[in-house]
Amino acid sequence: MRLFREQGVSATSGEQIASAAGVSERTLWRYFRSKESCVEPLLTRTVNAFKDALRSWPPDLELTEHLDVEYTLTPAPSRSDIEAVLAVVRLTRDEPALRAVWLVLHERAEPTFAEVLGERMGLPPDSLEVRIHAASMNTALRVATDDFAWAAAEGIGPEAMDRYRERLSSALRTVLRVPDRAPAHGTERAESGAVPPTHPHDRPRPPRPGA
Repeated sequence: MRLFREQGVSATSGEQIASAAGVSERTLWRYFRSKESCVEPLLTRTVNAFKDALRSWPPDLELTEHLDVEYTLTPAPSRSDIEAVLAVVRLTRDEPALRAVWLVLHERAEPTFAEVLGERMGLPPDSLEVRIHAASMNTALRVATDDFAWAAAEGIGPEAMDRYRERLSSALRTVLRVPDRAPAHGTERAESGAVPPTHPHDRPRPPRPGA
């Protein structure tokens, strides 16, 4: 990461990365398919941390309330871990190859988001409505994390993580309309407090004249 930050991705060689990691170049390429993928484990940690928090969302609690307590930027948060992740996230703004890695990781996480949201909404995870909600959640997470990374460029204060969670929760409330509680087993969607239909084709049609 230090080499990428100082030299840029294109100017950093595999030999330099291997030397900095204390391994041979052959060993490096055995574990990583490209230079850019060397930072993938760091970026994966923050996406997985959100997936873990989402999977543990209790059925009787609002998502934002749950995230305020359970979500951390990395699974085992420490100041050094968070700073390392945010440093890579900042690099993705100006390094297209790293940006591609970041976007792909979020795309891979989206089916998990759809699975959890679909259960909460009482709809199949592959339905259009659920997939749109999952994509919206994904975008809110990515943009909020990008914003946090740059806000913390000069260092992470004691309340920085709390502010990040607050801003993420605000973004999720804006883009999502998911029921606070999961529908009871066998309850119809209309009775569960699930997301109301918003598309014109979902609304009841008025009777035709003379009908």
